[in-house]
Amino acid sequence: MILRLLFVSFLCGLSLPVSSQNKFSKKEVSEDLDYLCNSLKEAHYNVYAYVSEEKFKSTYHELKSALKQDSFSLLEATNQLQRLAAAVNNAHTLIDFPVSSYRTYAQNGGTVFPLEIAIENNKCLVRKNFSENASIQIGSELIRINGKAIADILAKIYPQIAAERPYFKNAQVEGYSFPRLYWQVFGEKATFEVQIRENGALVSYSLQAVPLIEDYEMKRTEVINAQMDLQFFDAVAYLSPGNFSGDESKFQRFIDSAFAKIQEERSEQLIIDLRNNGGGNDSFSNYLVSYIADRTFDWNSKFTLKTSRILKEHTRLHNDTTKRYFQEILKHQDGEIYEYDFGTIEPQTAQRRFTGEVYVLVNRQSYSQAAVTAAQIQDYGFGTIVGEETAEYPTLYASQFQYPLPRTGIMVKVSKGFIIRVNGSTKKEGVMPDIVIKDHLLDEKDEILNSLLQQLEKE
Repeated sequence: MILRLLFVSFLCGLSLPVSSQNKFSKKEVSEDLDYLCNSLKEAHYNVYAYVSEEKFKSTYHELKSALKQDSFSLLEATNQLQRLAAAVNNAHTLIDFPVSSYRTYAQNGGTVFPLEIAIENNKCLVRKNFSENASIQIGSELIRINGKAIADILAKIYPQIAAERPYFKNAQVEGYSFPRLYWQVFGEKATFEVQIRENGALVSYSLQAVPLIEDYEMKRTEVINAQMDLQFFDAVAYLSPGNFSGDESKFQRFIDSAFAKIQEERSEQLIIDLRNNGGGNDSFSNYLVSYIADRTFDWNSKFTLKTSRILKEHTRLHNDTTKRYFQEILKHQDGEIYEYDFGTIEPQTAQRRFTGEVYVLVNRQSYSQAAVTAAQIQDYGFGTIVGEETAEYPTLYASQFQYPLPRTGIMVKVSKGFIIRVNGSTKKEGVMPDIVIKDHLLDEKDEILNSLLQQLEKE
């Protein structure tokens, strides 16, 4: 779920794993569609968890019959194959947004739709206006683009997005950004006739597409933008740990220094911010939690894996097979599901850990391990959850690995594991906050943090 890295990489021209081919024959794409269908059933922990077998098969046959042209660009091939992976309706099983095609388009002077949106109460509201028409108000409702209702446009975009439910798909439209997804599905457009509802009245505008790099990518901030940060608001400490990925030793040094400073400042309350967080690895999040835990803890109640021929090939190529975790993958039979115990985690010593009140901020953009961590803290009673329901479930199919399709080289990411939150609940719901405060993406105000600080001031 780390979206920002993908787009920073494209802007900086960094190397990304992409196919060296620009064109693929119908036969190559068809063979990869077959391989993708079979490999998902083989490698995924439970490919029919969120889609019926009948629906999955019908999507495959629909895509197969739609392969009519003789050749496909990388973007066209990606779009077709991505739809089958997304049909599994599992956010950790997907083919990524076609960043390499997007980068090529950008480098060739590409343009995009100039309005970014947030989706609130089933309405598409203007979040950012990059057009030359400054009269379009932030918060206005986008109704139509080029004669098509916004609901019909989203219906064309949703099949490209891997997510368990509509709430999650909408969050990912916000995260990936509507202009990027509109380009992916509908291609380049020079002008846009838009209909917008402003102050109860319908208003029409003719907008020019904006240069992708100069007037879009370079002027915006990613929605998934968690950064390491420590601030103090009188007796309240605010800590954003950043994503749970990257340089683990650097992460641990930051957490160590942050809690040393919090102790030095004698903070009575601590706010941990897990909003707009792409998640990552449990070893990162457990290190953070060890500073607020008052007893040994786990990060799940049950963790099971499904091994497969494809997973074993990936493991031998990319992982340290002297480690127990990877040895277990190799020793079990193909298709076997088995439980793996990570062991309990010890809290920091009493002298190092924080013992005051803890509040954890979440929103619909708290993904993957960020949602799992919020649930973990909630289930153990280590802190109070504040904000809005996460779009991602904390009991989820994840533990992702990836492999290339044999003809196009397009990478597929697949969930090999099933993680059950600490309290054992398998309900299909996000992390439900103890204190509900809505997060509005339409302005630069921080409603969740500011509202919580105001509440704490009154106590």
